[in-house]
Amino acid sequence: MKRILIIVIGVVLAIIVVLLLFTFQVRQSEAAVVTTFGKATRPITEPGLKWKAPWPFQLVHKLDQRVQNFEDIPTEGLTRDSFNLITSVYVGWKITKPEEFYPKFAGAANPITEAEQNLRNLLGNAKNAVVGKHPLADFVSATDNGTNFIAIETEMLAAVRSRLQTNNYGLEIEFLGLKKLQLPDPVTQNVFDRMTSERKLLADKAQNEGEAEATKIRSEADRRAAELLADAEGKATEIRGQAEAKAAESLAVFQQNPKLAEFIFELNALEGSLKDKSTLIFDWHTPPFDLFKGVPTNLLAVPK
Repeated sequence: MKRILIIVIGVVLAIIVVLLLFTFQVRQSEAAVVTTFGKATRPITEPGLKWKAPWPFQLVHKLDQRVQNFEDIPTEGLTRDSFNLITSVYVGWKITKPEEFYPKFAGAANPITEAEQNLRNLLGNAKNAVVGKHPLADFVSATDNGTNFIAIETEMLAAVRSRLQTNNYGLEIEFLGLKKLQLPDPVTQNVFDRMTSERKLLADKAQNEGEAEATKIRSEADRRAAELLADAEGKATEIRGQAEAKAAESLAVFQQNPKLAEFIFELNALEGSLKDKSTLIFDWHTPPFDLFKGVPTNLLAVPK
């Protein structure tokens, strides 16, 4: 019984030794590169239990495949309109091709740190190239809903990705964003003065356009008023002519019978005094109240 137990233990130990020599485990967050006599021969990106030849034939190098984050050092670059702009970005990246990543950074004490240092160098060149394509207004404009700002970030991301593919680093930029924009202190006031001047030019232009439109409206109103006034004067002249014609006709009648004219004038005066409900005390011998004595019959005859 004791001998069987020793055999079982020996077999178990042998299995364990075999597993340690010929297998290895890759976790969900890891990638691995199997090297044969120091040369990368097999990349592994899927988790699970994997087989390998024992040392010294093959070695396994595990790499962290999670997204790595870092912020680059602020750098200065000239905009298209010659402003010195300080920029800083945040970056997220991950290893996508272990077979390319491992040979690039195999000699580093910490491959992740070494890779980020290389990324910083690429970012500095890419940022300066993109910043040089845009005027300062694209970075600080508040009237475009941020579309220029997003476009600049996209350009930087595309430039860095292109450089990574050219250098075969075996990693991919997952995201990139501008974290800091700053002007050097000596030029900040000059920038503000220039922006103020530009805004003043826009305000003056808007004011001049408004004044020109106001002048146009006033001119149109004056022209219309002159037309209405001329039309009213023409109608008034026509009415005065008609009134004068009627007056001439009446005058001809009154000239034939002056007493009738005097009688009509007295009636008008009497009507005017009786418009309001008034109590009158008068002398009926005083015109026009003498009409209450009766209408002279000779006024009713109009001479032929």
